[in-house]
Amino acid sequence: MSNNIPLAERMRPTSLDDYIGQTHLVGPDGIIRKMIETGRINSFILWGPPGVGKTTLAKIIANQIEVPFYTLSAVTSGVKEVREVLQRCEADSKSMFVKGRPILFIDEIHRFNKSQQDSLLGAVEKGTVTLIGATTENPSFEVIRPLLSRAQVYTLKSLEKEDLEELLHRAIEKDEVLKNRTFDIKSTKALFRHAGGDARKLLNIIDLIEQSTSEESHVLIDDEIVTQRLQENPAAYDRNGEMHYDIISAFIKSIRGSDPHAAVYWLARMVAGGEDPAFIARRLVILAAEDIGLANPNALLLANATFDALNKIGWPEGRIILSECAIYLANSPKSNTAYEAIGAALSEVKQSGDLPVPLHLRNAPTKLMKDLGYHDGYKYAHDYAGNYVEQLYLPEELKDRKFWHPGNNPSEAKMQQRLDSLKGQKNL
Repeated sequence: MSNNIPLAERMRPTSLDDYIGQTHLVGPDGIIRKMIETGRINSFILWGPPGVGKTTLAKIIANQIEVPFYTLSAVTSGVKEVREVLQRCEADSKSMFVKGRPILFIDEIHRFNKSQQDSLLGAVEKGTVTLIGATTENPSFEVIRPLLSRAQVYTLKSLEKEDLEELLHRAIEKDEVLKNRTFDIKSTKALFRHAGGDARKLLNIIDLIEQSTSEESHVLIDDEIVTQRLQENPAAYDRNGEMHYDIISAFIKSIRGSDPHAAVYWLARMVAGGEDPAFIARRLVILAAEDIGLANPNALLLANATFDALNKIGWPEGRIILSECAIYLANSPKSNTAYEAIGAALSEVKQSGDLPVPLHLRNAPTKLMKDLGYHDGYKYAHDYAGNYVEQLYLPEELKDRKFWHPGNNPSEAKMQQRLDSLKGQKNL
């Protein structure tokens, strides 16, 4: 096998027996293993960080299940391509020569917009096709709800140290190129730290070190060598774009930490590296709500306007719009109280379940509902001074519960002062 092919691709497993990690899914009792063994594959979405085996699992299924298997990349495919593949799947499903339901694998399914995802619904619901999606983004935010209701989500985890050790030794012992070299492994601390639980990144670092070592020398792996090689060529092991997750993390943390200089630098790294502008803009919108929030509500408006402006202006001028937004957000006061509030509320919902809505808050469109007391006693806020009246809005069991706690900034202090003022007034 040619050593021009990246090690990560040469080492890609073709069966579950060679697959490393994700034992909760592919171990003896794992649901995906059972589906493969029975040959009955249900639609599902694989969610996890890069380099943990999402695409590999799909390819293993393709190798072991004797049904038509189609693949699409959400980066390069539009509605037209999706419909063409679905038409072929429908023809396969009606063919007497096809034993099972065709499988459609969509890599980076989170990059499909709503209309593209909508185009999949009918085929999945009717059973024309089995959908397997892969995503690094939270499906709850990036995949439409009707599609989520038709496809189970399975979470993949970053590889553990033991998994990385097994992968390292398997590579140097079994790879057709590496097994002809002599390796001297003195320390793996830096290697595993830089890999960060990512199998592809680990193999690409090993590939880099091996290729930069003369054929006459032993391939030395220790902390100093790993750090030195990566500093000399920081993008060399990043052939499939994994580093953008590290850089976007640095970008977000720089804005959160109110450092506009670092924010613009990491933005420039992404622009120079060809990062998808829409990916950056989406992160800015999320950051504006999560990390700035109520301390400066205009931040979310500007971030959303940035997202819209990118679609209108395009590239390369769009980089200026991203820069303006990043600098503004970095210089904004910060608050995560909205983020904390919804987290606390979700925790309460999980703990206390579906508490009944108080009768006076319920809608009463029918006579029966009115007879049952729905809406009785509700006080219409606009009928009172200051458009406010004291009444219970939470379930009785949570009447004293507080989910939002104002942050230490002028904007939220003003909000709290208004609430205190309203609660202090007397409604007649």
